[in-house]
Amino acid sequence: MIITEFDRESVALRSQLADLLALTWPEDYAQDTTAKIAELLSEERIAVAALEEDQLIGFVGAIPQYGVTGWEMHPLVVTSIQRGNRIGARLVKYLEKEVASAGGLTIYLGTDDEKAQTTLSEGDLFENPFEQVKWIKNKDNHPFEFYEKQGYQIVGVLPDVNGWNKPDILMAKTVGKKVTEHAS
Repeated sequence: MIITEFDRESVALRSQLADLLALTWPEDYAQDTTAKIAELLSEERIAVAALEEDQLIGFVGAIPQYGVTGWEMHPLVVTSIQRGNRIGARLVKYLEKEVASAGGLTIYLGTDDEKAQTTLSEGDLFENPFEQVKWIKNKDNHPFEFYEKQGYQIVGVLPDVNGWNKPDILMAKTVGKKVTEHAS
């Protein structure tokens, strides 16, 4: 298996990406996939593929924000039969290097809790949100713990943005090197 820059010209890989996204998130990617794939693979974005021979088994993308200092990771996907094999971790690590080399300082992401997979979906997040984040528990394999293992941390929540008690969990990680200026 190799992790590499996504070949944006490959019709076969674009088709495989459309299929992978539609299988993983049918409500978001089952319709108008051509336009969505074109957006994910636009030139200003970073697009990374995990390939097993000629088969796409994973993908991660990033969108430049705040000029190029902040990048939004979107999306990260691995085929269901390959999950748990550190492919997602390898994709994220490759993406982090690409973002840093492009001048990025921070990568952030939102990871929705639409299916009550964490304790953040149990009550009103407008009441003591930081305390609730401090004591978050994973109830049903929510991906926030995967991201924590990659060095990301919860930096906030957006209560009820996906419906009542369905928050978006905001996570971020520094990937750039801080340059300090010396006084002379």
